[in-house]
Amino acid sequence: MAIRSLLIANRGEIAVRIVRAAQSLGIRAVQAHSAADAESLAVRMADDSVLIGPPPAAKSYLNIEAIIAAAKEKGVDAIHPGYGFLAENADFAQAVVDAGMIFVGPDAAAIRLLGDKVAARKVAKEAGVPTVPGSDGRVADMDEARALVEEIGFPVMIKAAAGGGGRGIRIVDSFAEFEKQFPQAASEAAAAFGDGGLYIEKVITKARHVEVQILGDGTDVIHCFERECSLQRRRQKVWEEAPAFGLSPDIREKLTASAVALGKQVGYKGAGTVEYLYDGDTHDFYFIEVNTRIQVEHPVTEMITGIDLVAEMIQIAGGAPLSIRQEDVAIHGHAIECRINAEDPAANFMPNPGTVDRLVVPAAEGTRFDTMLYEGYTVPPFYDSLLGKMIVHAPDRASAIARMGEALSKLEIGGIKTTVPLHAALAQNADVRAGRFDTKWLEPWLAGNPLRPETTKAEHAL
Repeated sequence: MAIRSLLIANRGEIAVRIVRAAQSLGIRAVQAHSAADAESLAVRMADDSVLIGPPPAAKSYLNIEAIIAAAKEKGVDAIHPGYGFLAENADFAQAVVDAGMIFVGPDAAAIRLLGDKVAARKVAKEAGVPTVPGSDGRVADMDEARALVEEIGFPVMIKAAAGGGGRGIRIVDSFAEFEKQFPQAASEAAAAFGDGGLYIEKVITKARHVEVQILGDGTDVIHCFERECSLQRRRQKVWEEAPAFGLSPDIREKLTASAVALGKQVGYKGAGTVEYLYDGDTHDFYFIEVNTRIQVEHPVTEMITGIDLVAEMIQIAGGAPLSIRQEDVAIHGHAIECRINAEDPAANFMPNPGTVDRLVVPAAEGTRFDTMLYEGYTVPPFYDSLLGKMIVHAPDRASAIARMGEALSKLEIGGIKTTVPLHAALAQNADVRAGRFDTKWLEPWLAGNPLRPETTKAEHAL
């Protein structure tokens, strides 16, 4: 059925983004919020709002019963989970359907299948997608793990089967370290994810993180090209681009085709992202995982394709077939996104919540700022520190980087510390400009280039 009203079960900039998409489709947007978010921009913008609990996420944005009750109270047709919180929780997706509503995303079975890293790896192999050398499934015990490591060689990653977002990963490069870390990883995985299962993968040195955006309606699947997400700190993405730089047309075709094949293998419905490690030396790529939700970095794909991914996933959830044919999806120019967080980069990225007393957003051509901020808004201390995303689009990568530097110089967020200085420094950096980086580049660079308030642009460029 067509969706007439939608509950947004999330917060921050993604909630604002979903409210806008829903309203653009003529859909009534109802914003769920904790007590800490009663004055949020999403609540102010939505057609209606509903309190789901106190500030702690466990009692609000992670409370399935409270969200379902709020949705019933407001009589909505569907629930959009955004990203994070319950977005990839199969039990939540099923609870929404059991309550007689539409879950905006893939069904619970697909979320459960693809959310298990071992099961997803198996599906990828069945679809002909290259996978990193490693265990075919969960390793049963230390003996099996040791035999596998002897076969594939060090360094290896011990990974939690139910992990995600860069969590539950340990890299080891000797048997002594492996035998120490393996049982600890199992215990920590059980505590963090309720599942102590582990699998093992070969570490691809100097790897880049490249991911493909897919859209599916349960029958057909298309791709919207790829994104470069290699600039990471603590395995969390910091700066993202589309398309990925330096890919040959042949590699791009193989990469995107593999993502579509995987999506078709599971009858994927909604927006999803297939993530890969790309070896820039050998030009080989390997499947990592599937994120069964909208990604933080989706705007760069929107900028180069002209496709509103959030609106598309809402319409697909309402029963509409894909409105876009693969042959109609093309790359136009280059886009970059910088994640702006309430953190102080000069103090080891310490969270810095507080009241925003000044906000100046650049309004230049090819510039977009997706944010939850407004002047006078108090950033609460209870949640992720993401404030917004500065996004630029230009004819090519060099001009996009230049445009990003200009946009960042004009963005003013007063009253709190933010990561704007980090991104300004990256936009000036010679390695970033030349594309000479991988997933391990940023942290050593930060260690040698502390982002002190008095640091000059010339020092940043070193």
